[in-house]
Amino acid sequence: MAASSLVSPLCSGLLSACMSVNCGRNHSFDSSMFSSSKIIETCAGRRKFKSKCSSRSSQSHGTEILSSCGSKMMQGLTSSCILFKPQSRNWNCLPKRRAAHSGEAMSIAAQPAEEITVKKKHGTRQRRIVVTGMGVVTPLGHDADLFYSSLLEGISGITEIESFDCDQFPTRIAGEIKSFSTDGWVAPKLSKKMDKFMLYLLTAGKKALADGGITEDVMDELNKAKCGVLIGSAMGGMKVFYDAIEALRISYRKMNPFCVPFATTNMGSAMLAADLGWMGPNYSISTACATSNFCILNAADHISRGDADVMLCGGSDAAVIPIGLGGFVACRALSQRNSDPTKASRPWDIVKLPTISLPLIFLFLIDALENSRDGFVMGEGAGVLLLEELEHAKKRGAEIYAEFLGGSLTCDAYHMTEPRPDGAGVILCIEKALAQSGVSREDVNYINAHATSTPAGDLKEYQALLHCFGNNPELKVNSTKSMIGHLLGAAGAVEAVAVIQAIRTGWVHPNINLENPDEGVDMNVLVGPKKERFDIKAALSNSFGFGGHNSSIIFAPYK
Repeated sequence: MAASSLVSPLCSGLLSACMSVNCGRNHSFDSSMFSSSKIIETCAGRRKFKSKCSSRSSQSHGTEILSSCGSKMMQGLTSSCILFKPQSRNWNCLPKRRAAHSGEAMSIAAQPAEEITVKKKHGTRQRRIVVTGMGVVTPLGHDADLFYSSLLEGISGITEIESFDCDQFPTRIAGEIKSFSTDGWVAPKLSKKMDKFMLYLLTAGKKALADGGITEDVMDELNKAKCGVLIGSAMGGMKVFYDAIEALRISYRKMNPFCVPFATTNMGSAMLAADLGWMGPNYSISTACATSNFCILNAADHISRGDADVMLCGGSDAAVIPIGLGGFVACRALSQRNSDPTKASRPWDIVKLPTISLPLIFLFLIDALENSRDGFVMGEGAGVLLLEELEHAKKRGAEIYAEFLGGSLTCDAYHMTEPRPDGAGVILCIEKALAQSGVSREDVNYINAHATSTPAGDLKEYQALLHCFGNNPELKVNSTKSMIGHLLGAAGAVEAVAVIQAIRTGWVHPNINLENPDEGVDMNVLVGPKKERFDIKAALSNSFGFGGHNSSIIFAPYK
């Protein structure tokens, strides 16, 4: 009884000590770790490993347990720790932070607002990663160059919804795709069965390949075991699933046999990989509106680790359907500016009160209901990047659009839909992104913000950006959502395309509908109503999602 009572805490202590070795590195496991050659270690090897554990002051508890292991049982437990020895990777720990900022907002235990000083570029990646192709399906067009040209001109893709009768809804506008064809991209037989999110995904993915110069001849030369697909979706196949429910009201025999696989978020990546014969990493991530950035970051990690040389990554969503519109209306998230759709998405803007003589309470009501930033506008589409290991791209003579430097992910751990009032999660995410990518905050002079045109979210992000970059006089910030609305899980990838195009062209697109900045918003920081010529040193793109998911990714000109 006494012996058994010791095993559980002892195992926990040993496991904790062993797992924390080389704490700053990215730990992962592979099947080779469970081979006999890995399991069987000599006594000297075990002593060496214990010594390695004891060298870490932060693992003092685990070291005390290891040093006290004298019995056979304890020796056996010590040996089992070898199974969890992390793979050798030359990834640097995050730099130590300076003293914490004072103030109530930053009083949480993690102290995310503390400064992180990073000097070394590419400090955490041995294999450099570049962007060699882009594909989009958006309310402003389905070609990356046409899409960005429309953004530069300040054209809005937000219109009245035409694909279904939405008179019953208080919101009747969206960034809806009016004209879309899969001809030449998706087999006609499949295009009739698939949900639109999969059709957008497949089309954008193949356009990214074509844009990246992956011809049939190049495809034949690729090592397909090192080519992967990681394209996610926040909502998945909503229309396919909704149709299945309607069919079920009659009989299960009326249901589409593909309703389950075509509704799942992973099936788009799987279908694209099957079409291409790519056998490398393949899955999807669904983290609400942060989905694309999560997929891009994880795809880059696969290349960085050597799991892949080429990755298609991004996101796709098609939720402009009755159940999607109704769901967001029900949680009171959408703008109701139906009378003027192109003016509905207005990040950071608030219109001044009318000057007519009315009681003050009515002035506020008029402002709240008619004139102010009153919610986001739902959009649909897909964005896909072709990420490639630098030497692999150079070897095949690919055109390099930009370099991916890194990024980070955090969680607000605060509320299902509301941002943290202190902005701590966003600040922590940005600081970790800078540390992981080896970029100094002075070098980040362009930010494509998440800014969705919601009353709370825009200002919280803006304040976090000023906290991190407010001392940079060159900083410029814009929001692509002012023109295309919020593409949900596809937003981050489509906005990453906008960032890369800004790097390529030297032009940043305007913020439209920014007529009267909200209180505390500095117009010198935000891009104005016209495009601006700009020499980008490093660009950061934010995406946040319901559940408190935060993500920041960083691109720069390739040099």
